[in-house]
Amino acid sequence: MGDDMGGLRERKKRQMYERLSATAVELFLERGFEQVTVADVAAAVDVSKPTLFRYFPAKEDLVLHRLADHEGEAGRVVGERPAGCSPLGALRRHFLDGLERHDPVTGLNDEPEVLAFHRLLYGTPSLVARLYAHVERDEAALARALGSPEPGLRDRLAAGQIEAVRRVLARENWRRVADGAEATALRPEAVKAARAAFAQLEAGLPHLTTPRKNETG
Repeated sequence: MGDDMGGLRERKKRQMYERLSATAVELFLERGFEQVTVADVAAAVDVSKPTLFRYFPAKEDLVLHRLADHEGEAGRVVGERPAGCSPLGALRRHFLDGLERHDPVTGLNDEPEVLAFHRLLYGTPSLVARLYAHVERDEAALARALGSPEPGLRDRLAAGQIEAVRRVLARENWRRVADGAEATALRPEAVKAARAAFAQLEAGLPHLTTPRKNETG
């Protein structure tokens, strides 16, 4: 009974996170980020401001919640890679798979709502500033996956380079799609650019091209 109640509370909590974030993003897209207050969002969801702040400590977090599922993603990809796969090989495959399915995180997505969200995110200075904290956490998680719970300078530098490449590739794809390119037509060029970028990483980070050994034997 206790486990059922705990599971129900967690589901309700997740639902409230999603409801608050979805409502906020809808209002921000409609009126502009600066023109919508936290009180506006709370009223639209029929909760109090203190309740909203228990879920989201800052207004910007209402938007960045959309990225929550992807936080630490690169570190997970490296940590969960199969035997015989190198860290860079796993990350390259993951990015190419994202391009194949037009994952918004790769920038190769021309759905109107995705483009509108990207314009909101990258066109709002306070959101861009808040995004850096997200980037730093991603880099830290990747550095730990590449090295140890207390990664050294080499792993932190490598993580920074890898995340920068992934970020630049995504921003370039988004820029071209925002300028009118059709995502499906652009995909071959995006794949070529991604392969070239990861080849550069492999040349500069040869220690991350070593396949993972089978650890079960």
